[in-house]
Amino acid sequence: MSATVADDRLDLLRGMVRVRRFEERCVELYSTERIRGFMHLCIGEEAVAVGLVGALEPGDAVVSTYREHGHALVRGVPMSAVLAEMFGRATGCSRGRGGSMHLFDAARRFYGGNAIVGGGLPVAVGLGLADALTARPVATACLFGDGAVAEGEFHECLNLAALWRLPVLFCCENNRYAMGTALEREHAETDLALRAAAYGMPAWAVDGMDPEAVRAATQRALALVRGGPGPCFLELRTYRFRAHSMYDPDRYRDRAEIARWREHDPVDGLHARLLADGELDDEGWARLVAEVDAEIREAEAVAEAAPVEPVEDLLRFVGAEPTGETP
Repeated sequence: MSATVADDRLDLLRGMVRVRRFEERCVELYSTERIRGFMHLCIGEEAVAVGLVGALEPGDAVVSTYREHGHALVRGVPMSAVLAEMFGRATGCSRGRGGSMHLFDAARRFYGGNAIVGGGLPVAVGLGLADALTARPVATACLFGDGAVAEGEFHECLNLAALWRLPVLFCCENNRYAMGTALEREHAETDLALRAAAYGMPAWAVDGMDPEAVRAATQRALALVRGGPGPCFLELRTYRFRAHSMYDPDRYRDRAEIARWREHDPVDGLHARLLADGELDDEGWARLVAEVDAEIREAEAVAEAAPVEPVEDLLRFVGAEPTGETP
């Protein structure tokens, strides 16, 4: 295996560890009420974040869901800005006004964070239409869960994107549960890629627990999207190890099912492959984790020291800013 391939695999592992350790720290911060409100974790789904978002070009757009911490971090949103947002500080990526579910960074074309199930789909189609009309050679990746497939805008947006041949990559993170509803209790057809294919676009399922498989599928799909024939659909079959949200008692899943999926932990799996192939040793692994933990501590200190938004600014950005001109 070439040094470049080995480095790429190590980068994938580092990215997943970064997301995993960040969210584990968020659980601790939430338990002490330093983070408040709703919070949805992607622990178990890190392969999608690093494999898919990491394969995008800087000019591409990303539209995400309320389970978007990993997507934002991999996209390049500074960890301190993500934590400051979750702490409600003015230096947060949404000025502390959005919290965990509404991370946003226009400079990096990261358009949410969206608390509405399926709410990002129309936004992605709009971005794709704008790019198509201006002939920009970029793509928009729209991530959503399997629950969004039951929403009306899913069908409307896939139809329009296919009809207008828009450069949109639809990415379904199928973790098998729409909040507490199992996939087979919600969808008569559980092959979600097959449903997307009905709109005349290339669509296939991917092992969403394998970051290398996700990256390869994303690269293949992006080549199709950028080639001009229209949108593409990936069904990323994954699993969240924790409950739907921090408020969720998680009584709808069998413990044995969770244990079975944990055997396919994307972090543990790639870690084991790198050890077996001689691309990583125990010392290198310990160093990687230590570096990630140091980054998290530094980001937390920066975020906690940031100011809250002044009271006099609370009405800013609520509506159009006055220009001072007479109508």
